Amino acid sequence: MKLEKTTSISDRSLCKNMVYSELCASMSGLYFGFDQLPSINSCVLSQGTFDGVHKGHQKVLQSLVDTARTLNLPSVLLTFHPHPRSVVKTHTDKIELINSIEEKAERILNIGVDYVLVLEFTTEISQLSPEQFVTEILISKLNIKNILVGYDHRFGKNRSGGFQELLQLSSSYNFNVEEIKAKEIDEIVISSTQIRTYLKNGDVEKANDLLGYHYPITGIVIHGNKNGRTLGFPTANISITEKDKLTPKTGAYVGHTVVNGKSYPSMINIGYRPTIDGSNLSIESHLIGVDLDLYDQTIQIQLIDFLRDEIKFNSLDQLKDQLNKDKQKVLEILV
Repeated sequence: MKLEKTTSISDRSLCKNMVYSELCASMSGLYFGFDQLPSINSCVLSQGTFDGVHKGHQKVLQSLVDTARTLNLPSVLLTFHPHPRSVVKTHTDKIELINSIEEKAERILNIGVDYVLVLEFTTEISQLSPEQFVTEILISKLNIKNILVGYDHRFGKNRSGGFQELLQLSSSYNFNVEEIKAKEIDEIVISSTQIRTYLKNGDVEKANDLLGYHYPITGIVIHGNKNGRTLGFPTANISITEKDKLTPKTGAYVGHTVVNGKSYPSMINIGYRPTIDGSNLSIESHLIGVDLDLYDQTIQIQLIDFLRDEIKFNSLDQLKDQLNKDKQKVLEILV
């Protein structure tokens, strides 16, 4: 099986499929496919989903960076999109990602990893044997010298490869394998589960504590029904770029909205707007103190605290009164 048939996808087509064409051109260090990745002679690599890039992940990634610097080699984090479970369909559970690709990449690169390489996960890739995966991807394309994996890391057809298989192949193909301690991996899995539970319950502060940053939601600003503007609270309505992104509990939140690198205090609503229509889920942010034309721009909201549950009011005047109270609470918390 030739690797080019499974992973060598044109940059533009992959970006279009992922709805990340703007991101492809703007985030230094993030690459989609081998034809985007700069030529490297060798590298230190870790591989996995790293969804959330929470405090447990950050320890592993820092180890990756430190090892690469010691060996004077670039560090690479290899991940796949879409999530492999959505392709092999071995689980019926809904996929709920803490991070979109761009949110994850931003965090990983900020830690100091040199390259985040995203490969499109396909049925063909899922059929590669462990040795084919190592030889055709890790060796032929990346020439790894060190790979850092967890004790429970699985790869290759039917997840038949693991740490022991990597050890066996390492002597034949001249690379080193480093295993992340079981205790650290277990802590990572537990943290990821807790973060998802906290977000679904509206416990944003607890989720943020495990993440080590404010929970982000990234998307493109689309046109809404402009009811917020009528009430004196214009909002940016966000269409999320990642279809499997976890949506937190419905309600009003305290947060920030990041536009072109600048952060604005915001009152954020996630829900069905029961006073107005109550039909479609929306995510919208009112940037306090500014009124910007954000249509078609990619922005990020960051949740800081849960403010209140979503309420159906008897009139728009009652809703407006509550929004004014929400605004004061947001300002008390943020300013």
